[in-house]
Amino acid sequence: MLTGRAAGLGVLLGVVTALVALGVAQIAAAIIASQDGAPVTAVGELSIDHAPPAVKNFAIREFGSADKTALVWGIRGVLIIFAAVIGVLAIRRLWQGMTGLAVFIAIGIYAAESQPTSTAKDAFPTAVGGLAAALFLWKAGALARAGAGLRAPGAPAPAPGGRPPAGAAEAGSAADSGADSGAPREPWRQWQPGGDRPAAREPAGSARARPRPAVDTDPSRRRFLYVSAGAAGAGLVAYGGGTLLGENRDVTAAQQTLRLPRAVSPAPPLPSGYDLKIPGLSPFITPNSSFYRVDTAIALPEVLPSSWHLRIHGMVDRELVLTFDELIRRPLIEDYITLCCVSNPVAGPYIGNAKWLGASLRSVLRQAGIKAGADQLLCTSADGFTSGTPVQTAMDGRDALLAVAMNGTALPVAHGFPVRLVIPGLYGYVSACKWITDIEVTTYAASVSFWAQRGWSAQAPVKTESRIDVPALGATVKSGHRTAIAGVAWAQHKGIEAVEVRIGKGPWQQAQLAAVPDLDTWRQWVYYWDADVPPGNYLIQARATDKTGYTQTSVQQPPEPNGASGYPSNLITVS
Repeated sequence: MLTGRAAGLGVLLGVVTALVALGVAQIAAAIIASQDGAPVTAVGELSIDHAPPAVKNFAIREFGSADKTALVWGIRGVLIIFAAVIGVLAIRRLWQGMTGLAVFIAIGIYAAESQPTSTAKDAFPTAVGGLAAALFLWKAGALARAGAGLRAPGAPAPAPGGRPPAGAAEAGSAADSGADSGAPREPWRQWQPGGDRPAAREPAGSARARPRPAVDTDPSRRRFLYVSAGAAGAGLVAYGGGTLLGENRDVTAAQQTLRLPRAVSPAPPLPSGYDLKIPGLSPFITPNSSFYRVDTAIALPEVLPSSWHLRIHGMVDRELVLTFDELIRRPLIEDYITLCCVSNPVAGPYIGNAKWLGASLRSVLRQAGIKAGADQLLCTSADGFTSGTPVQTAMDGRDALLAVAMNGTALPVAHGFPVRLVIPGLYGYVSACKWITDIEVTTYAASVSFWAQRGWSAQAPVKTESRIDVPALGATVKSGHRTAIAGVAWAQHKGIEAVEVRIGKGPWQQAQLAAVPDLDTWRQWVYYWDADVPPGNYLIQARATDKTGYTQTSVQQPPEPNGASGYPSNLITVS
């Protein structure tokens, strides 16, 4: 059974060993340019690949666009706990700690090699980090055991009762016992002053009369603490430096300096009244920095335009391979298109509207020639993610784009630089493949995309929905004071015809609609309410009707498997 001091040193030993492993592995991953090789990234990607939809929904619902940050910190936390256990095992028996470390390394290598785009080199960072950790665990473990007062392997065991083994320097000699000293022996007992009971007393020269010197563990413990502090600092610096080094600044520079041709078919002009400019209402155009991001990438794929190419193959008359320069030499189309994530709950934030620039997907597919019977475009990202797009939707005349720009600038790296797919009217997981590098023309029966394998619908048209932006949930308004109830509604490639608002149990009231340039964007709306009601709590609801005549349903459904539904509602207080 370990003492508290020994267990504490074991925990420290394990945590520092983990920092050494992660730091060395991160540096190695940066040096060999292996995005999938960094252990935390690799384990994160593996976790996303195998997480059930319910877990994915929970992460997005609770953490939003910070879901990957939460996942990474969660993985780090689990690794630290695992490492602490390894350290405690190692301070008891080195081989036990080494066995735990071997499991640690095996998980990292498996995770690194499990990704669709992995190569043999991706195992190298974890292997190198593991070797460095094993060396530290061996050397520092000896210091930790000495600092805890534990016997090193191979050292002689103490004699029974804690006495030193025979022949040790600490053993008492004949002179120590006073046998030949010539000094008079003290009586074994003498009367205590003022007492009538004899008190035992040891002879002055007796070995038992002197306390046995304890083994001084402080120098070893201090040395272990100094070594651990230095190794932990070096590991953290290496981890941070490797992370920075691993960020391909060439891609960022290329994104910032890329100059694209003007659109042959520019976006329609924005009509007067397209933005109601009500405080708190979502702007018509979502800035790039505010545009939602939901994808499976822990480490952003870094693809230079000079090395990018798109392969179109499968059920086609002729296979095509396009370079980036060839793509942007095609006639470019510009359009305002609203994208929405299937994970968006009713009135959720995972939706945004932007001006996109790109080449016509339909034109590229026509050049390849689609064979009869094909009904799916299996699109693959640079990181191996796949999405399945209906062929019919891509070819029906809407502005399905191989997009290269967003709101007047080259695509941000987080949003698919250098090329992504943008198809209005479908949820993003089947229409908005980022970092796209491959399109296989196939069938739904032959190939199943990433999220369809996990139970989501293979084809996912966007549902007609609306959202209340103001007044916010829980807001207070003054009785008799005119209040703007405003929000956005969307039904991409169908268009919004009307929005209605209901306060409490009152009738549905028609809202005023902002102007829009076309059918593929969301639409702002506002209803001005005089709040001429008694003070109290009131539930505000909204519903949208699209241009096909369909009115948003009140039936509440969760996002899975094909998008959420129900009326958006905000409970407010009238005072």
